[in-house]
Amino acid sequence: MSLLAAHINDAGISVLDADRVLYREPGFALLEDDGLVTGAKAYASSRIRPRRIQNRFWADLDAAPIGDRQFQHLSNADLVSRQLEQVWQAVAGSGDRLVVAVPAYMGNSQLGLLLGIAEELRIPIVALVDAAVAATRREYRNAVPVHIDIGLHSVTLSRMSQAGCASVERVEVIEDAGMLALFDAWRKVVAEAFVQQSRFDPLHTAETEQVLQDRLTDWLQRATGSAAVTMEISNQGVSHGVEVDALSLVSAAAPVYQRIASRLRALYRADETPALQLTDRAARMPGLTDMLVARVGGELFLLEAGATARGLIGRCRDMQAGSGGVSLLRQLPWDQAAVDIAPKEFASEGGRPTHVLYEHTAYALDGDALQVGSQPGEGRWIDLQASMPGVSRHHCSLQLENGQCVIRDFSRYGSFLNGHAIDGSAVLQVGDLVRIGTPGFELRLITTETANGA
Repeated sequence: MSLLAAHINDAGISVLDADRVLYREPGFALLEDDGLVTGAKAYASSRIRPRRIQNRFWADLDAAPIGDRQFQHLSNADLVSRQLEQVWQAVAGSGDRLVVAVPAYMGNSQLGLLLGIAEELRIPIVALVDAAVAATRREYRNAVPVHIDIGLHSVTLSRMSQAGCASVERVEVIEDAGMLALFDAWRKVVAEAFVQQSRFDPLHTAETEQVLQDRLTDWLQRATGSAAVTMEISNQGVSHGVEVDALSLVSAAAPVYQRIASRLRALYRADETPALQLTDRAARMPGLTDMLVARVGGELFLLEAGATARGLIGRCRDMQAGSGGVSLLRQLPWDQAAVDIAPKEFASEGGRPTHVLYEHTAYALDGDALQVGSQPGEGRWIDLQASMPGVSRHHCSLQLENGQCVIRDFSRYGSFLNGHAIDGSAVLQVGDLVRIGTPGFELRLITTETANGA
């Protein structure tokens, strides 16, 4: 028998062997009158019977009873157990050991509960591996990789260390930015297009809303690289067709995309070249890669379908269940050739700032550092005179360096770029908001119009 590899991502739980995908279904559960079903069958009824649907049981894995009246006799652990049971039934006979890639947001108590459920179901898990580590199979020389994955409810950004192997250095989880938030936005855009172009509202009945959702994934895939997408829904023997501008889909997703780009920028220091590694699911989101190139820059690396689980097959082939129990692996050796990346500047879609605005004064940004703090010294300073917790005497500086506007943090408390703590330094763009202290002083990065209107 052979090793199987699984990837726990509630947007698509997947299990692979060395040759093919054996199971890939979403983390949905449907309470039927005669029992509980999970995966694709539950998803196929999610808009028709929403009150009997649960989809947070992987993200919120615990043993407490579910508050929903329909599910009050069950816990999230019961739903996970049911889906794991159906997964193992689907792949029965294909392998005798399982190694599992798990998301970074799962804590020790959740992982322990997962292992307990697997033991009760007699699923032979031999190792748990951080999902970003499983997916990162090569060194990105001269750059810093961040692994980007998207689930039903959140986006996970994992900044990777490359000290001889793949390991996680820092993780950011962006809540309410997952597939469900994006699909809600896209359903509204598509439904509005149907109403305007054909006077047919697919959200009027649960059945046609389900059809819209079922077809949305295919429509989104066709929207990537196309100016417009033709969409069609049949209802009561009548076919309704519309053409939806791909840019309208991108615009609907822009608030979520902006949050991802903003959090990514805070993960990179000013002198680092980004290597953005996206799972296939993240890469399929219309306009996301373009947004990241424009707002973050660096190099993009798009992984193939199933790459996270596939990254475990060869690297964990010899693992066996040990007497000491199952451990969580946070680092693995690379098994693919390294890639050399030429140093690149950060992207600056919004343009390079010329001034920083504090209260009613715009301070020019140039090659001389503009210092910020509560105790001015020599040179140019923004004097934060008022008493404020979290402000250092010499807190940070802003300066043009190699054609970029760079903030460098010298404080004990940290500086925040668009609400996110920077790691020593970061590149600033027009429109950025820098916060210092708590609740904080705010510095807005702006540009000014020149005499010729540039």
